[in-house]
Amino acid sequence: MTFQNLTKSNITNIHMETNVNQKVPLSYKFVSVLLWVLFASGLLFLVLNFGNMPKLEIGEMLRINSFSILICTTVVFFSAVVTSYAAKYLNGFRYQNQFLIYCLCFTASVILLVVSNHILLLLFSWLVMGIFMSRLIGINKEWGEAREASKFTLKYFLTGTLFLTGGVLLPAFYSNAFTVEELTLVAAQLPMLIIIPSALLIIAAAIVQSAMYPFHRWLLSAMTAPTPASALMHAGFVNGAGILLALFASLLFASNTLDLLFIIGGLTAIIAQFTKLLQINVKHKLACSTIAQMGFMIMQCGLGFFNAAVAHLILHGFYKAYLFLSSGEEVVQTNPQKSLQLKIKPLQAIVVLIFGILGAFLFAIWTGKGSSLDSGIFLTLIVAITVGQATYNIVKEGSLSTLQKIMVMPVLFVIGIGLYALMYNAVTVLMADLPMTASAAPLSVTQITFGIIFLIGFFVMKLGGYQKLPWVYVKLMNLSQPNKKTILMYKSKSI
Repeated sequence: MTFQNLTKSNITNIHMETNVNQKVPLSYKFVSVLLWVLFASGLLFLVLNFGNMPKLEIGEMLRINSFSILICTTVVFFSAVVTSYAAKYLNGFRYQNQFLIYCLCFTASVILLVVSNHILLLLFSWLVMGIFMSRLIGINKEWGEAREASKFTLKYFLTGTLFLTGGVLLPAFYSNAFTVEELTLVAAQLPMLIIIPSALLIIAAAIVQSAMYPFHRWLLSAMTAPTPASALMHAGFVNGAGILLALFASLLFASNTLDLLFIIGGLTAIIAQFTKLLQINVKHKLACSTIAQMGFMIMQCGLGFFNAAVAHLILHGFYKAYLFLSSGEEVVQTNPQKSLQLKIKPLQAIVVLIFGILGAFLFAIWTGKGSSLDSGIFLTLIVAITVGQATYNIVKEGSLSTLQKIMVMPVLFVIGIGLYALMYNAVTVLMADLPMTASAAPLSVTQITFGIIFLIGFFVMKLGGYQKLPWVYVKLMNLSQPNKKTILMYKSKSI
């Protein structure tokens, strides 16, 4: 008998749960109530002022608009969930109060990021956000692995801040525009000698933050973080890249670098989906899943649909926070089993194909995207792949009868596409103040070529073709390993 998915981080997380009967600290109760009140207030404000959101500027430092309120409300929600969960989960943990302080500071830094207008304040919030996340990753100072993970991830976060600093200050000093709003307005007038290096540096900062290849190892090495911190990391921190790219969308359009985003995101999405299939640890599976989802988000930015990327990161945050907070259920005693072979019958394949096409068609009708020969076609293609994947999971579900599958699929199909289209349209309205966040890019040869490569890679992954090539399997396995110093290097001192 073996303990599946049981690692050192899981062992300690289980140890933390042994003290759930202790009294919840008053500080956690107060903070949880405060965060839930703030979330409810933000949500109510969005609903009451939807489509007519007031805009507030405090000098050149802060800018509060519908987009910033949307992101702040979302971040506060995740922080409220994590804080409420951690109140009992971390009971008896020596650094419980410190966790609460870091969590609140991290939340405040993200809020500061989205309301910042002056670029120095933006850079400061980006730096502080990374510092507090590295503190959460290494919260248990008694672990040698946690200390190493904190230092390792901080190096990446500081590197990303350095990239962002260069990318923002270069056009700022050239144009004498030191606010985000001014930079977005003058982006089209900047010379290519300035705009291209600036865009490349901002893209570099974004892909470091979202753990794109080859900067993915920091996320795989962050497993020492307690489960609540992991939930906050995967639901909030990595999504910061989408926010950053949306803020500087006009600069990216002016530099003609969107195809680069599309390629980076697509390659990462495919590679991460491959590596996810090789993992045996639940948190590593979730980490690879997050990297893949961030790849899809970056792809959407590369298509010019920054609004779709923001909708994606919000939905991904809800989904991934739930998965991390429920990951303890995956630690079960089992017998080793042979991996399942991915097989699909011809009739099942036809059903998957039909529902995928219908999903794309329905999304195009409800959002107006994908009906023209532009990058919107690829956005609907991503929707088709998602619907096809969901349909595949249903048709292969052994606990459902054929009749139940026939009844369930159309209902979930319509509800799922409807909710996503509603979210997409709502985010589009709330992002109206940001220039060029919903502008379809012209269809290019690069997009078509890489789109074909992406589809081929996706189907090779789903059909398990990589398993017949040992060298590919080994390469993918090595690629998905965390930093060696963050896994069981200090057994005698910390266990």
